[in-house]
Amino acid sequence: MSTNQVDSVPGDDDRDIDGPSFADLGIDDRILAAIADVGYESPSPIQAATIPPLLSGADVVGLAQTGTGKTAAFAIPILMGLEATGRTPRALVLAPTRELAIQVAEAFGRYAAHIPGLHVLPIYGGQSYGVQLSGLRRGAHVVVGTPGRVIDHLEKGTLDLSQLQYLVLDEADEMLKMGFQEDVERILADTPSDKQVALFSATMPAAIRKISKQYLHDPVEITVKAKTSTATNITQRWVQVSHQRKLDALTRVLEVESFEAMIIFVRTKQATEELAEKLRARGFSAAAINGDIAQNQRERTIGQLKSGSLDILVATDVAARGLDVDRISHVVNYDIPHDTESYVHRIGRTGRAGRSGEALLFVAPRERHLLKSIERATRHPLTEMQLPSVEDVNAQRVTKFGDAITENLTSSNLPLFRKLIEDYEREHNIPLADIAAALAIGSYDGDNFFMEPEPEPVERPQRDRTPRERPARRFEEDRQGGSHHRATGTELATYRISVGKRHRVVPGAIVGAIANEGGLRRSDFGHISIRPDHSLVELPAQLPEETLEALRRTRISGVLIQLQLDQGPPQHRPFSRGPRRERDGVKRPERRKPRS
Repeated sequence: MSTNQVDSVPGDDDRDIDGPSFADLGIDDRILAAIADVGYESPSPIQAATIPPLLSGADVVGLAQTGTGKTAAFAIPILMGLEATGRTPRALVLAPTRELAIQVAEAFGRYAAHIPGLHVLPIYGGQSYGVQLSGLRRGAHVVVGTPGRVIDHLEKGTLDLSQLQYLVLDEADEMLKMGFQEDVERILADTPSDKQVALFSATMPAAIRKISKQYLHDPVEITVKAKTSTATNITQRWVQVSHQRKLDALTRVLEVESFEAMIIFVRTKQATEELAEKLRARGFSAAAINGDIAQNQRERTIGQLKSGSLDILVATDVAARGLDVDRISHVVNYDIPHDTESYVHRIGRTGRAGRSGEALLFVAPRERHLLKSIERATRHPLTEMQLPSVEDVNAQRVTKFGDAITENLTSSNLPLFRKLIEDYEREHNIPLADIAAALAIGSYDGDNFFMEPEPEPVERPQRDRTPRERPARRFEEDRQGGSHHRATGTELATYRISVGKRHRVVPGAIVGAIANEGGLRRSDFGHISIRPDHSLVELPAQLPEETLEALRRTRISGVLIQLQLDQGPPQHRPFSRGPRRERDGVKRPERRKPRS
């Protein structure tokens, strides 16, 4: 195995000024055009090191953190060598989670934008089988899937891998942590022996080394050594906020934070226009830039940002590349990026010319893993902040109201309007304070001047229990009568799965596999109890039949979990293993101890 170690230092948009260009790597014009559309100007270190050996036909083991640009590192060579004919898949990418599978499939679609007739299909748990079956029947040249769902299609006979040219294991260590090792090895064994394999992993545990030796042919090993990549003069903070409350959270930040100019990053072109319009409706000076905006309009908008006639720019990653405006004091990641390199590029728009900068990241509860990836890759922990309160916002509005009066007192037009108001006062005999208030109404919406506090959450009444009624263990009660999720109030039921301690499963593997294949969120889980030969898991009581069917076919550590509702302990004995006690006033006989 040959080895190659490179340093990954995501920096400004030029990435690696002294390194090769994409054209230098031998990439054809169709994909070069797509790369230019995306906005990449030069390869990242892992792309520069990985693309040549993959183009030469070698197997590759890439050791790299999430966010180093590895998706393009394997997608570009695959697209160049792919035979986009027929309906049978020619490339398969295995990913540990449905989120990553969708992300990788979208990236393939972007890089294949100028390759007519090439079809990419993501297949993952939680999505309708009908959609996936239709896509497979129409023909998919690149399939990106999670191991459990790929196994399902192989068993159904709906996925044919006999013509496979390329196989990629993305984030292989994560797949193994989630209990997919046997699934991955089975898929590898069921594919043609002459395929080209690329394996990417953040670490190299023994199990990954074993797979590499058994299924890869003399692979080139490439190690990307990550370095701290964010400027020390940028203060980085994050705040947890649900998707529905993002606009409210952003409004509070804009009202309370003192900023000179700001860029707000979103994921899609449509989102730039929508968010900019909503901000303008709230009185902020905001404009959008994206890939659909003409160059002259882009230049005009950036000119306004530089001159100070525009304060807020809502942008996509591609549209903001190369943007250099010294007065940008804040960068807000309204939508969290899926890779750390994008995060580094984004926040690099502030802290220019020796100034300090502020970077704020909005994180939805389900996106905490992306926050952790950013912190690991940049080696820079972000500081959690609390959103400004209603009182903070209202105090700031009063302050700004007073500041506006103070500023206008120095205006050269003050004598003119003073005379007009004095004349009005004499003519109508109205106090000056009332006249000033009436003029303020013309400039401010009095009904919405103060932010209203959010309604208090409605608390469910709690039934009083006597000490004897309170269950000794919450899980015992839930098995017999159901429970509610503490955070969401969702009714939970106890399900039994056919893996336990003897299969060496851990709670993380159970949560990862079930969430991924069933399309569930981490917050949908209640208590997990791992027994010797099975486990008990609390999940929402009203799971759709399609989800139940998918979960019955899910595997953990290579074993079908055969998920089903747990029927509880036998009626003739208590669930608890503790000593027998008096129940309902009847004294139970003590169990005799066996003779020694």
